[in-house]
Formats: sequence, C-alpha cells, structure tokens
Amino acid sequence: MKLVNYIKDVYIELTEKVSWPSWTELQSSAIVVMIASAIIAIAISAMDFGFKAMMDTVYSMFY
Repeated sequence: MKLVNYIKDVYIELTEKVSWPSWTELQSSAIVVMIASAIIAIAISAMDFGFKAMMDTVYSMFY
C-alpha cells in the first residue's frame, strides 16, 4: 500500500507541481550546452597539443 501511495504522489508531483520548460526554452538551453561543450573541447585539445609539444621538446633534450 505504501508503494502505491508513493507512486500516486510522484505522479501528482510530476504533473501538477513541476514546472516544465517550454519548447523554446529547451532549445535555447540545448544550444547553450552544445556551444559550451564545443568551447571546452577546443580548450582541452589546445592544452593537449601544447603539453605534447612541450614534452616533445623536453624529451628531445635527453635523446
């Protein structure tokens, strides 16, 4: 009986109390996330190439 009441409460909360975003808000949020992800990926790639070049320089001193 507790499980049934819990499921009913969850359903009521999701349908009546939660404020769901509109389609345009959802699209704009998705675009912001994609742009931020691309910027972070580019920054990490740049750091990776920079550290690789630096380590190649350090290793070339010893070999």
